[in-house]
Amino acid sequence: MATKQRHRLSTEPVIIDVQSLTSQGCGTAHINDKAVLVSGALPGEKVEARYVRRRHIHELQAVSILTADSQRVDPGCDYVSSCGGCSLRHMDISAQLAHKESVLLDQLQQSTGLQPPDFKVMPRMTGETSHYRRKARLAVRLVAKKGGVLVGFREKYSSFVTVMSYCQVLSKEVAELIMPLRELVSGMDLAAEIPQIEVAVGESEIAMQVATEHSRSIASKQEEDDYSPAVVALVFRHLRPMTQADTVRLQTFAQAHQVELYLQPAGPESVHRLSPTGEDRLSYYLPEVGLHLKFHPLDFIQVNAGINRQLVNRVLELLRPDPTDRILDLFCGLGNFTLPLARHCASVLGVEGSETMVERGRENARLNQIVNAHFLSADLVKSETGDWWQGCYDRVLLDPPRSGALEIMPLLPRLQASKILYISCNSATLSRDATVLLRAGYKLHSVGVMDMFPHTTHVESMALFMAE
Repeated sequence: MATKQRHRLSTEPVIIDVQSLTSQGCGTAHINDKAVLVSGALPGEKVEARYVRRRHIHELQAVSILTADSQRVDPGCDYVSSCGGCSLRHMDISAQLAHKESVLLDQLQQSTGLQPPDFKVMPRMTGETSHYRRKARLAVRLVAKKGGVLVGFREKYSSFVTVMSYCQVLSKEVAELIMPLRELVSGMDLAAEIPQIEVAVGESEIAMQVATEHSRSIASKQEEDDYSPAVVALVFRHLRPMTQADTVRLQTFAQAHQVELYLQPAGPESVHRLSPTGEDRLSYYLPEVGLHLKFHPLDFIQVNAGINRQLVNRVLELLRPDPTDRILDLFCGLGNFTLPLARHCASVLGVEGSETMVERGRENARLNQIVNAHFLSADLVKSETGDWWQGCYDRVLLDPPRSGALEIMPLLPRLQASKILYISCNSATLSRDATVLLRAGYKLHSVGVMDMFPHTTHVESMALFMAE
């Protein structure tokens, strides 16, 4: 009987009242006094849901909304029920960001015991909520029973590729390529040997010129219609050597759709440009600080161009670099913050674990004729990584990966910086690392969230610490 009951519960829908929302965007409810998670549901709603996963906490997915909350909106996407790319499209965008802010504040309180008004809450950083994503890894799979090759994000709760023909969050130029890419790969000899396509979108110089108020005032309508605002690069991972016929197909596709096409037969170092010939670099611009940065299609850059420009401006606003300041930028990447800071201080040192990214930073410094920014490679998960730790800095910026910066946090106070700005893509590790600076005598001055990934549960945030 118990076995039959478990089977019945795993297949038949149940009606439940949703009580709250987790940091991962799932509603919480109780069934027979047992806590469950419900994706696609909001607090205060009554929903019909089906079991999708039985773990320590059972997981369900809402299939029908019987009583909707006021924060529920039309997702505006045909694939929201199956695609795993977004998890909050059913929630009003301002409510999404308020939820992310509450997650950050709750985690900070749990780790540090602090809450407003112990520190200031910065204005939330918002931008475009559609077609904002300029970097992505799209899964590719040949599935004959679903009509051929699928290209897109993976489904919720599975490794299957979502059957999709468009995407509301990818750059518009990329979203419009999903069906052409499905058709292209379906006709290739290696259709079953291409597991992914890496996407990167750069900005054209003329687009940035036209985007300025001055250029718009002098550009004719025809000029605006003619320019291409985006440069799309596609990196095809392939598990067997590309045939000559497929090479021709890819070159023809690149020419027809005006994209840059790369091949990746092995690891990242094997990536090479196929068509058209030229430099393996894309560009993006930070017009308010007069910077042009170049990157390889596989390089890490902030995924949301509009939010990134706001973020750079806020970094300058919060750190307020002085012409005599020495600044340290940890996990600096290709110089996204290093080079804007260099415009306003005596010197800035960017430190990054990847030698490739360090060279990219140097390349961008030369490109922008910046001589007071220096870059070096060091392992930032070790407690001692070089003589540069022995110096003093007036300001410190760090932008670590999701795992945070726990190993180097105890070293930061010895640098004697008056301000430390921590940019985070994981509010849990930010909250954990904050305790180290607080114990060392720093004060948490202000925190804020940015909507780098609208419609997802990613909490991107920043925290400013000041010496007391």
